[in-house]
Amino acid sequence: QVQLVESGGGLVQPGASLTLSCAASGRTFRSYGMGWFRQAPGKEREFVAGIGWGGSSTLYADSVKGRFTIRRDNAKNTVDLQMISLKPEDTAVYYCAARLWAVATMMVSADGVDYWGEGTLVTVSS
Repeated sequence: QVQLVESGGGLVQPGASLTLSCAASGRTFRSYGMGWFRQAPGKEREFVAGIGWGGSSTLYADSVKGRFTIRRDNAKNTVDLQMISLKPEDTAVYYCAARLWAVATMMVSADGVDYWGEGTLVTVSS
């Protein structure tokens, strides 16, 4: 069993930066591929970024490539999403996700996720 708790959301202006953090419980964190998804009002949940269980593979949605960076710290059981140059269209609830033994490409599908966090709201508005 893995519990995921996100933090770091908030209200920021366009062009600002924000870092989301996901803290995972359990001693098997390093066995899980990790990812971030987001869901905007009235839209389906979509993949944002993923990192493989080994930490060497990462993958990003085209809409965030070059602006978002995903990193994991197995010693702290955390995965962060650093976001820069935020746009109003980045406004959404951001969810942390975990999938056992997944490489980054496997994190794209929400159907394969084993565990979800509760989400943290990011609002980009002037």
